[in-house]
Amino acid sequence: MARRQERAAGSGRWLPWLGFALLPLAVPPAAAPGGCPSACYCVATPEQVQCRYERLEEPPKELPVTVHNLSIAGSNLSVLPRAAFAARPLPDLRLLRLRHDNIHTIEDMALQGLPALRTLDLSHNPLLSVAAGAFAGVPLLRTLQLNQALLAAPLEDQLALAMRNLSLRRLELAGNALRALPASLLPAGLEELDLRNNSLQRLVAAELRSLDAPGLRGLRLTLGANPLSCDCALRPFLAWLRSAAVARVPDARSLRCAAPPALRGAVLLRLRPEGLVCVDAEGGEPGRLETASYVFFGIVLALIGIVFLMVLYLNRRGIKRWLHNLREACRDQMEGYHYRYEQDADPRCASTVGTPGL
Repeated sequence: MARRQERAAGSGRWLPWLGFALLPLAVPPAAAPGGCPSACYCVATPEQVQCRYERLEEPPKELPVTVHNLSIAGSNLSVLPRAAFAARPLPDLRLLRLRHDNIHTIEDMALQGLPALRTLDLSHNPLLSVAAGAFAGVPLLRTLQLNQALLAAPLEDQLALAMRNLSLRRLELAGNALRALPASLLPAGLEELDLRNNSLQRLVAAELRSLDAPGLRGLRLTLGANPLSCDCALRPFLAWLRSAAVARVPDARSLRCAAPPALRGAVLLRLRPEGLVCVDAEGGEPGRLETASYVFFGIVLALIGIVFLMVLYLNRRGIKRWLHNLREACRDQMEGYHYRYEQDADPRCASTVGTPGL
């Protein structure tokens, strides 16, 4: 009985401390200014808000003022109008992700009210129109992600106007089926350019010169998963790549050839420039084609010669008879000429001709 009383007394001493430990779980935390949007959820704190696959048609208006990272994915925003996120000031928003939101139009001053924005992700949207002032109002923007966002329409000129006043440090253009380096989208001071998974077959000499411009000498670009055509036109790029390799192209050692078939899968940096043969538009090799054409022409001539000889052999008797007749005809003709010569040379015939009265 005494032991039970001692245990009860000991447990009683711990009860107040247990109550204090459970008190935070019983009392709901104070809501941050603006609270968490009903269509979204806040991760850890209201500073990170995610709105995923809620089919929103416009950005939520009840965002916490203290939000730093905002992600809206799988919605149907369609158009980002002027001041699309300015319903409530968001002075601390640094990262804005708008992936898979079916955005096709970005109007002037669409990002007004986001003065601290540094990273904007518009990947996987079918962009059709970008206004010249679309990125105005975000002077601190340093990273722009447009992966698989330029497939619906050619927007290079529009983006060049919209980006003219930005001081970007990183630009992502992966998966846009680009066939050439978008030189107009490379502002001075750009440090990273992602061109993976495009349709680049090579970088030509003019594009390489643009990469060596004073404002882009520190640019690093990634080129993986591009269908590089390892022909003679790739030689300038191969020489530039070897001189710049790791410093300018971090994934240089992983670049592989996609064509011609003889070099498919070959590591680009292991090739020699003299081993890159010229390839015509249809994918054949002119040197080999020219040799093959000469061989074919020789075979045709040989066949013609054989046929001619066979015809001569099969008609040898007729040809012999024809040659005999030709020889006889020539002999008769020569005999006639010989007879006339002898008649003209006879002095008797000459005197008779000279005295017609005798």
